[in-house]
Amino acid sequence: MELPAALREAVDRALEGVALSDLARASAALSQRYRAEIRDGRLHVADDLAAQAYLATRLPATYAAIRASLEAVAARCPDFAPRTMLDVGAGPGSALWAAGTCWPGIARADMVEASPAMRRWGEQFAGAAPVPQVSWRAADVETEADYGRHDLVTLAYVLDELAPEIRDRVVLRLWEASADMLVIVEPGTPAGWRRILAARSLLIAAGAHLVAPCPHAAACPLIEPDWCHFARRVARSRLHRLSKDADVPWEDEKFIYLAAARRPPEPAASRVLAPPRTGSGRVTLKLCRPDGTATERFFSRREGAAYKAARRAGWGDTCARGLSA
Repeated sequence: MELPAALREAVDRALEGVALSDLARASAALSQRYRAEIRDGRLHVADDLAAQAYLATRLPATYAAIRASLEAVAARCPDFAPRTMLDVGAGPGSALWAAGTCWPGIARADMVEASPAMRRWGEQFAGAAPVPQVSWRAADVETEADYGRHDLVTLAYVLDELAPEIRDRVVLRLWEASADMLVIVEPGTPAGWRRILAARSLLIAAGAHLVAPCPHAAACPLIEPDWCHFARRVARSRLHRLSKDADVPWEDEKFIYLAAARRPPEPAASRVLAPPRTGSGRVTLKLCRPDGTATERFFSRREGAAYKAARRAGWGDTCARGLSA
């Protein structure tokens, strides 16, 4: 997956004239903070150079993960057509661009971002975004109490930056702000999955209907060290490769997400929880099923249509209900 052309061009302009050595140093520092999930009271992106490093190395990946999450929502709820959205911890507008390309009918977006450097770039890029009316403001996600009401509310790569004791409060506030759909995206690590599980329990208790990726509201059937996550392949630009000292022109962004709605969606199909394993005349899918169980299902060529459907299934996809039997 690549950034939308208009956003990619805006990012290229934002990185013009930045010394590669400075960008590489800032990218390494930013990556270390994110990977270690450091919470020391300082913003991860505190200045323009850190923001530019984020644009070069993290924006393509976060956009891809958010876009994949929203595509799963659109597939499960084809009648969902948001007109307004709120994104908290908006960064440079990853969710704005992902949602605007997924649902062209979004007319207004409210972006909340604490980092002045990120906010400046986000405001600059928003002029070319596929949403006609975009407002930006600074707010402390830990203390903000009134976000208004919005058809779609997104919280992407934010819970990992919050102290554990305030995460529940933030999730419930954003659920209150959601008139229809709340989507939360986190890094696809065991810790990210545990944060999603905690939010999942809160939202179910608050009366939310799970949309994706879970096909049920029962307890998650996976047991550590296993965990639920997905991946999206991201194209790296030349500057992206150089700033990360990488050789291959792509990377796989691992993520986990949760979508919850005010209204119940159509009955769910099984979700593919891992890359399919294929061999000569056979496919094995790891499935999370609507009955609350997880299992591996083997398909052979003798099964005809079911085998062909299994071969088309990808990691993170839903599959026809007959395939989970």
